[in-house]
Amino acid sequence: MVDAALIKECADPALKLAIVEKFVAAAGSDDPLAITVRAGNRMVLVPKPETPETAMKLIRDNIGRNIVRVGITQYPAGLGVLEAGALKSDLVDACANLRMGTALFAKVYRIVRKWYGNPTGKQAESQVFEDAILAWQSGYFDGEAMFRAPSPEEKKADTAAGNAPEEVLGETTDKPEADDRGEPATNKEPVDDPNKAGIRVDLSPIGAG
Repeated sequence: MVDAALIKECADPALKLAIVEKFVAAAGSDDPLAITVRAGNRMVLVPKPETPETAMKLIRDNIGRNIVRVGITQYPAGLGVLEAGALKSDLVDACANLRMGTALFAKVYRIVRKWYGNPTGKQAESQVFEDAILAWQSGYFDGEAMFRAPSPEEKKADTAAGNAPEEVLGETTDKPEADDRGEPATNKEPVDDPNKAGIRVDLSPIGAG
């Protein structure tokens, strides 16, 4: 279990501590050096790194061709990275990973919550959290790439300013693969992703607006 003091010190203040704890328990890891590698929907077995240096080497070896998640929050390693050499060791630092991961999850959570109409009540909030976790793990919600998507409060400003959404190592916005894939641009056809379908749950019986 991740130390509560670390969560309090390093987590993004946009999320309540209780949500951060649930997020790390549901989608994260106790180990700052934990690395998960997937090729499509298939897990790739990789050696457990013993040092930050070996962890970073493992990330760099896989970032161009596989989906790589890293650290306490299982942060998408390819997010905002143009080339593998630009990867920073912050990915495997416990505090930095927690800060980056909770800030990104806070955005995902807000997007999912807005999709449901910003519901209130324990049962509704539980459903929002569960779907936000699924969106974090798959990279998609309601067919939209979560990690590149602007948060609800940023959307209007970004549209007005003509800002392009953040890309992930070699990806373009018309490719429907998961955002953290970090795959260099190629001409191959995209792989069907069963996880990209939207999640639609009727919350009207529990009073969600």
